[in-house]
Amino acid sequence: MFNILNFLERGVTLSLIFLMTFVIVIGTIDLFVNLGQEMIKPPIGLLSVENLLGIFGFFFTILIGLELLETIKTYFTKEQIHVEIVFLVAMIAIARKVILLEVSKLDPLVLVGIASIIIALTAGYFMVKKAHAEKISK
Repeated sequence: MFNILNFLERGVTLSLIFLMTFVIVIGTIDLFVNLGQEMIKPPIGLLSVENLLGIFGFFFTILIGLELLETIKTYFTKEQIHVEIVFLVAMIAIARKVILLEVSKLDPLVLVGIASIIIALTAGYFMVKKAHAEKISK
């Protein structure tokens, strides 16, 4: 019974790896196409702030996809999830959100909440790295 479940789990994980790779490749191609289209619009070679923010958001989305792919690959090869990578994905996602925010239109409490998330993720990442370093030194 467990052999069948293990086989199915590995099959699903492998499918996720292929799908994530496909999505990342298509997203990267789309990013290049969109960037090229924006660069040839008058004034040629210049991007508006809105376009630049959109491109940064797209870039960070692809970066998040790459980190998720790394997490899935690690799970497939070592059958374990690296908590560090999960923290990095969360930190990249919150960085993407912060970059795309229009601070002037937000309630101050939302900014406090985002700051709290950043502090919590940073503290968690620090603790995971510290525990990992202590485990290696033993």
